[in-house]
Amino acid sequence: MVQRMIAPGKYVRCEGVTAQTGKYCSGFCKRAYIMGGKTALSVAQDNLVNSLKREGIEVAAVDWYGGESSWSNIKSGAERASALGADVIIGVGGGKALDTAKAAAFLAGLPVITVPTIAATCAAWTPLSAIYDDKGVYETLTDKAQNPSLVLVDTEIIVNAPVNFLRAGIGDTLAKWFELEITSRKAKNSVPVAAALNIANLCYKTLLEYGEEAIEAVKNKTVKPQLEQIIDTNIMLSGMVSGLGGDECRTAAAHAIYSGLTCLDEVHKCLHGEIVAYGVLSQLILDGREKEVEELISYYQKTELPYTLKQLGIIDFTDEKARSVGIASVEIEDMNNMPFEVNWQMVVIAILKVDKIGRKVIQQCQ
Repeated sequence: MVQRMIAPGKYVRCEGVTAQTGKYCSGFCKRAYIMGGKTALSVAQDNLVNSLKREGIEVAAVDWYGGESSWSNIKSGAERASALGADVIIGVGGGKALDTAKAAAFLAGLPVITVPTIAATCAAWTPLSAIYDDKGVYETLTDKAQNPSLVLVDTEIIVNAPVNFLRAGIGDTLAKWFELEITSRKAKNSVPVAAALNIANLCYKTLLEYGEEAIEAVKNKTVKPQLEQIIDTNIMLSGMVSGLGGDECRTAAAHAIYSGLTCLDEVHKCLHGEIVAYGVLSQLILDGREKEVEELISYYQKTELPYTLKQLGIIDFTDEKARSVGIASVEIEDMNNMPFEVNWQMVVIAILKVDKIGRKVIQQCQ
């Protein structure tokens, strides 16, 4: 049996689309509950609320989602939406806010609309939610998340967000190709997996071609075609890869090592995709592809992605910290998708090898 949930009901990407939200929701809902990040709501709330009201859609409440996509915040959001009599949840913000909204909608039995205000992950697209504890340590990935009925991507908002969010999206999307390529070695040959691989490779090629120009566009606060290509890649194509690949062909060591690194308080200042980018390099080391690490670092330099522990904020990677990260990484289910067995010592060696190569590159550039 093949079972896949590949896409939301509708995806709209254009400048100023949040001011048209009501038009896209007309006839779909009557009473909306909006939840999102504080910064995200500060830039999107007025347009969203006014647009909904123009179409006769009542806004039951607008709330901060709680700061972490934790089960406690998900339960609170679901209970709040139900108590308010909402017939839709609108999630606004980055990955954790959207994951909270999707999971809360699933728990409440309501449809969900996602409004990403950054292009840092594919969270706006996927019927999955990454779950963390209330302190920000990764716990699991759950499919108890509503498939979005509508995704509204406002490029005017995204181009005005800090550039590190787009950079993180590039790092997270890079992982699609490297993780799909390695996990597909274990997966059964099928049309969905083949399609996922082809789209993942397209993501990779698009990032290489337009990533640097897209980052410059955000730095200059100008919406350009190159930026639009990267936004669609980070959110839409990346999400399609996950949907087509399914459980057997999705994440691997790059995300497992990301999860392991979240055990360290120092990295909590980094964004998801920035840490995943380091995980990609570590996965390549695990796979014996050191030369590719050196080649990929040249791209990381252009896009300012991290390739040393210091760039992740880790100054003192003690034996105790290394062991904690290594053990946590191999205990994450993503690591089971690797085509060979990985132990915690291998993870530590890979992380340190990347750092050594990265520091060598920096010295050569000086």
